[in-house]
Amino acid sequence: MLICVPDVLSKQDVAAFRGIMDAAEWEDGRSTAGAQSALVKNNEQLPPAGAIARQLGERVISALTSNALFVSAAVPLKIFPPLFNRYGVGHKFGIHVDNAVRGDHLTGMRIRTDLSVTLFLSEPDEYDGGELIVEDYYGSHTVKLPAGSLVLYPASSLHMVTPVTRGTRVASFFWLQSMIRDAHPRSLIFDVDTVIQGLVERLGRDDDDVVKLTGVYHNLIRHWADV
Repeated sequence: MLICVPDVLSKQDVAAFRGIMDAAEWEDGRSTAGAQSALVKNNEQLPPAGAIARQLGERVISALTSNALFVSAAVPLKIFPPLFNRYGVGHKFGIHVDNAVRGDHLTGMRIRTDLSVTLFLSEPDEYDGGELIVEDYYGSHTVKLPAGSLVLYPASSLHMVTPVTRGTRVASFFWLQSMIRDAHPRSLIFDVDTVIQGLVERLGRDDDDVVKLTGVYHNLIRHWADV
């Protein structure tokens, strides 16, 4: 399941993030890569333990947890502290799969990486190349979203960032552990919630069938939740 979530950050928020990030010191992006990923990773990132990354990351998480579409799609249990990367001309990230478990030494958090997240902080016309390519059973999917929007995709997927040939691609990237470990029931739960929200708009939240279907939704989560 690959889901795009628009407008997680406003354009004003993105401009503020970029102003702070442009003035910051960056480091080699391979410092947070696993052994296999480090062989194909060529970009820069904000120091993960630095004050700037942590402060911006907290603002990202605050925006995520108040975004209904993100919560519905991810059913998040734990969100890894967001990281921030930058791709200039010639930078790329070859085909790889994310580590199954990530640990944060500052907080002691350890998560199973069920979903990967890329939050775009550059507009598509600011750079050429730099597309996120995600592979699944149905083929390859190319993602290049407006600044402030994000994509959720299975962390188990092979994926890559194509070489940047003009401009600069800036993004936040991170992982989360979902309450619903298995992707198939998570997708079903998301579909049910999507139907409920559509019915609420047409019939109201107190409609008898909406109430019954909402009960089904919560019982599905109760059955599959791992908390």
